[in-house]
Amino acid sequence: MLLSLHIENIAVARSVDIGFGPGFTVLTGETGAGKSVIIGSIGLLMGRRPDRDMIRAGESRAMVSGFFGDIGKEALEGLSQLGITPDEDGSICLQRDIESGDRFSSQARINGRAVPVSLMRECAALLINIHGQHDSQKLLDESAHINLLDSWAMPESERLLEEYGGYYRRAAELKHGISSLTRDAGEKIRRVETLKYQISEIDEAGLKDGEEEKLRAEEKKIRDLEKLKKHSSRVWRALWGGEGAVSARDLISDAADSLDELSDALPDASADAEKLRSYVYELEDVAERVRKACDTGDEDPDAAFDRIETRLGDIARLTRKYGPEIKDVIAFREKAAKELDEISLSDVRLKELKNEQTEVMAKLKEAAAALSDLREKAAVTLGERVMSELSFLDMSKVRFSATVSRSVSGEGVLRYGRLGRDNVVFEVATNPGEPLKPLSTTASGGELSRIMLALRSVFSGRDGIGTVIYDEVDTGVSGRTSQKIGIKLALSGRQSQVICVTHSAQIAALADSHLRIEKTETDGRSETIVRPLTHEMRVGELSRIMGGIEITEAIRRGAREMLDSREDILRRAAEGPGPGDTAPPGENEDTNNID
Repeated sequence: MLLSLHIENIAVARSVDIGFGPGFTVLTGETGAGKSVIIGSIGLLMGRRPDRDMIRAGESRAMVSGFFGDIGKEALEGLSQLGITPDEDGSICLQRDIESGDRFSSQARINGRAVPVSLMRECAALLINIHGQHDSQKLLDESAHINLLDSWAMPESERLLEEYGGYYRRAAELKHGISSLTRDAGEKIRRVETLKYQISEIDEAGLKDGEEEKLRAEEKKIRDLEKLKKHSSRVWRALWGGEGAVSARDLISDAADSLDELSDALPDASADAEKLRSYVYELEDVAERVRKACDTGDEDPDAAFDRIETRLGDIARLTRKYGPEIKDVIAFREKAAKELDEISLSDVRLKELKNEQTEVMAKLKEAAAALSDLREKAAVTLGERVMSELSFLDMSKVRFSATVSRSVSGEGVLRYGRLGRDNVVFEVATNPGEPLKPLSTTASGGELSRIMLALRSVFSGRDGIGTVIYDEVDTGVSGRTSQKIGIKLALSGRQSQVICVTHSAQIAALADSHLRIEKTETDGRSETIVRPLTHEMRVGELSRIMGGIEITEAIRRGAREMLDSREDILRRAAEGPGPGDTAPPGENEDTNNID
């Protein structure tokens, strides 16, 4: 609900703070005191467009902020979907700043964070409704009527919607799957041929991971062939000998033999000789490794170079197409083979999906028919309930209907959407003999306000809106009807917060709390203030509304009696028979046997 409202520099409101409590609150005041300023300020929080004339004369900026708390579960879920989280104390602050400098602008904020006005509008729609003579709101939004009718038909509608929703989601998945498998025959053939060619091309190449690195090393070896031959020969001759040259092996062997001859004279000579001979084995290992490393075999170097270059060219061509590396080409081949298998099996899978689609659509149509049946029954009881409310509000000649029709395409084919196959529109006829027309296109301002009140009374607590504001709902009605409107507002206030701007003493007397809007003068300028009224102050305000030029004691006595009788009036209205006795489906009716 709306906990507080702060207004700065909006028209005659220089700085106004208003606290709101639960239940039914009225705002009264003389014409021009600033009631429209308060409603307009709340409208800014609901995302309405500001204009320069709203800013107080002589000021360059204006601001309005509203704190909302005790937010219901349904509203919290909606806020969560918008990415909005309440503060730690569970409150939401909506703020609108207006600047009128060189360039007129406005800024929306939620909990201090700058947001688009569109997001503030969506957020406010979950928290508050304004019903005025020129306002449009949720009850006038035809797209919301099906949800409202379903809320009237709960809990049975909730069960059927959950069942239908499961079939609808699966049907959508099957449609997508079938669409992806159902291709143009020519395209399918072309794709198969492409995949076969790609797989064959890669297979013929016989690529192996790491092959390119080995070829590069072999290529480098051939390029350095002359250097390899020259230096490997030198290593071999130096270490092992050949062509009459003295090698390290020969010299070390001679030294070892000489040490053996000195073994009698030198105690360590024999051991040193053996050590030298072990060096000979190491020299042989080194010489042999160098010889083998530099051996290019019998293949002609030019032929080997051509072979390597050709193979590297093949690898480069395939990696350009499927690469960038050999391992990527191999992975591409595996993926192509998998896709080819899937296409080959697609006809089988397509048949399976179509069979399941037939079964799911049969169940979906059955569930949609059950929803339609429930809605048609609920529309009857809802119409009776709203007509009863309208009759209570002295609008007995107004006809109301929740019209349920089927959703069809331009070709006349029945369409199944997220909520079933139905369209729901609230329609009214305000005069005898007139046809029913959509609620959004009919009724005068005063009539529309009372129709909205009747609907609000019926749907109280069902749409999740915590705060409802009525702007002069009593326009053009008699005192007797005003009291009935007041009763409805007061009873609705027991389900959600209700705020009403009124000129009716009968309505004001039935409120839980009363705020008076006054215009004062400070430093030669007019200012609006809002004053909470005590019981005695309420008597005075009711007398002012009821009285003429002179407020007599009889008028004050009548005002006091009106205020003092409030509890008895509301108790009789709540206990006695009358509007509201008809229960929606799912409460008193057996709807479990719906076909």
